[in-house]
Amino acid sequence: VEDNGIIPNEFSMAQNYPNPFNPSTTIQFVVPETGRYSLKVYNIIGEEVATLINEQLASGLHKVNFDASRLASGMYIYRLSGSNVNISKKMILMK
Repeated sequence: VEDNGIIPNEFSMAQNYPNPFNPSTTIQFVVPETGRYSLKVYNIIGEEVATLINEQLASGLHKVNFDASRLASGMYIYRLSGSNVNISKKMILMK
């Protein structure tokens, strides 16, 4: 996780890059206030397959690398949740 000192005024989560990916991708998001956040990955039927973050984060820009080398090809959902936020996006793992 990386914090570059930017102080935003709203939540946002970018599309992962690259997408489709094999075997790793980067997820970038912005939180405007310090708080407890989680970033989790789910398979298409809703089963949690990875927890990337589950901790207190400072406000600012954060980047997380996701290594999916142990997962099967397919579509996955990544979800940021925490203090006043719940954002989900799709990504595709192609092996």
